[in-house]
Amino acid sequence: MAAKKTRIAIVGYGNVGRGVRAAIAANSDMRLQGIISRNPERVRAELPDVPIFRADDEKRWRARLKADVAILCGGSAEDLPDQGPYFARFFCTVDSFDTHADIPDYYKKMNAVARRAGTACIISTGWDPGTFSLERVLADAFFPGASQYTFWGRGVSQGHSDAARRVQGVKDARQYTIPIKSAIDEVRSGSRPRLAARAKHKRRVYVVPAPGADYESIAHAIKTMPKYYADYETEVIFITANEMKRSHAAYPHAGFVLSSSQTGRGNKALIEYRCEWDSNPEATGGILVAHARAAHRLRRERRTGAFTILDLPAAYFSPRSARDLLANFV
Repeated sequence: MAAKKTRIAIVGYGNVGRGVRAAIAANSDMRLQGIISRNPERVRAELPDVPIFRADDEKRWRARLKADVAILCGGSAEDLPDQGPYFARFFCTVDSFDTHADIPDYYKKMNAVARRAGTACIISTGWDPGTFSLERVLADAFFPGASQYTFWGRGVSQGHSDAARRVQGVKDARQYTIPIKSAIDEVRSGSRPRLAARAKHKRRVYVVPAPGADYESIAHAIKTMPKYYADYETEVIFITANEMKRSHAAYPHAGFVLSSSQTGRGNKALIEYRCEWDSNPEATGGILVAHARAAHRLRRERRTGAFTILDLPAAYFSPRSARDLLANFV
């Protein structure tokens, strides 16, 4: 008898939503049940064979969309703070909320809603926050007092790009995070420097302005945006829509965590974890789908509330049996 598949709903069908759909197709224990979108007509044109529901038609999707887990694919700037607690009332959820400074408050809100609703909601997953969070915790546990350094890029940040697109007068935007090589070299030397955010990364934003937009106002709004750009050297470059399509259609990204410490007798100890994606949305989609598997397992175990990657055994992400994991992965 074939194992029952985990039924997935996608909420929001942009770049990450497409990445999630591709990941569902690659996992034989997953099934796409439907998509909830603010623009269902556009999604139906792309996916005529998939059930599509209008986001504000709650009565219809609550009655017809039978999903075990909803993967929330909206942006952290404006979508997820409202969508997370809203959908946690009806589904187990997985999201990639990535505004680091706001994660404790978001967790508290999601935990309260999910406990009342009896759902299991995994928040702030992806690769940072997400897999990088786990690597930082492990290094800190292995080598107490380790200095932690996280570098992102070179690549397109979906969250920062989304935040830039929210600025008045911006038609489209793509933000590249660029690590500063001299800072990386200094960390790898084992010197354990103290580095401000501005010393580790630069940010470059390519903007397609709306007709008649004020370029100076757009650049100022982006460069001074708290939690996203204000703490970094940021360059804003205005380009045409054709140039954006020609030169910035892909969403590559990369990054690594470096943990620098000393062992008991003063010997240098350095841990480095690295990732590199040709497609950030597709890689993120794969991580989100694995977390959906974990969320479904939590619900079957009647565990409710909000969770992060730090709360979950690695085996919960895998479709493989305990015997297979023990024999081939330990």
